[in-house]
Amino acid sequence: MTVLVTGATGGIGSWTIDRLADEGHDVVGVDVERPPGTRVNAQFYAADLTDQGQTWELVQTVRPDTVVHCASIPYMGVKPGTETFRNNVMCTYNTLVAAGTVEADVVWTSSESIYGTPFAQEVWLPDYFPIDESHPYRPEDAYGLSKVVGEQIAQMAVRRYGISVVSVRPSWVNYPGRYDTTAIRESFDPTTADRSGNFWSYVDIRDLGSFIQTAIDADVDGHEPYLAVAEDNYLGRRTADTIETVFGDLPSECALSGEESVYTTEKARTELGWQPEHTWRTAEDDEVPGPSFL
Repeated sequence: MTVLVTGATGGIGSWTIDRLADEGHDVVGVDVERPPGTRVNAQFYAADLTDQGQTWELVQTVRPDTVVHCASIPYMGVKPGTETFRNNVMCTYNTLVAAGTVEADVVWTSSESIYGTPFAQEVWLPDYFPIDESHPYRPEDAYGLSKVVGEQIAQMAVRRYGISVVSVRPSWVNYPGRYDTTAIRESFDPTTADRSGNFWSYVDIRDLGSFIQTAIDADVDGHEPYLAVAEDNYLGRRTADTIETVFGDLPSECALSGEESVYTTEKARTELGWQPEHTWRTAEDDEVPGPSFL
């Protein structure tokens, strides 16, 4: 299978290329610049995906079976809001429409930011816990809004071209051996802690990669969103108790009983047979080499 992966030099894109190449796929990676190295079973191109002509030329030349779209400005604060929104929406529109013209199915990285809390000016509680794919979207920021629009683009591509599109909603992506959660956990005091927009949830890049592989292999009809997060929070504390202390309240509907994530992966488990395997408890000390072509 030929798989085109966008965002080839980014964290998610580069690890995805490594995994798919290891699985024997013919991988084509694209980013605004080529990576410095090479990789068996992978070739790399440079293209600006916010430019329709470059995007269409690349996709229609490669004619992939599947497109994995990871390219985006990854969170608020990297670029101004207007640039973040424009970049993420344009590259998603161009990529998914180009995929449709060659009848390639798509897996792309949406975000838990679609719900609105991660970058809200004042973090608020959702309607219920655990949060599932059906919870209302209320973004207040350019990044979260770009992901809402991206999922609308996915639905449009499905209607227009008859392809399937999986929208993956990961939480904060962390990498083995260099988790960014340690300092937060070691200094955490629920009586003084700031409100967390994703309620201390995360996902290991290896689990996100396994989800993407599962989604590629799955028989998905139309557009389907799936949450992809670790089973636990990264604090090592009871989730509901911590939220109630920090926020001063809980939603009236709260079915959290231990240290589990506020985001449920039940849909992915039931429909795709996927479940996360990694936890911060071991992943922080794992020694796993990253992509060698970077």
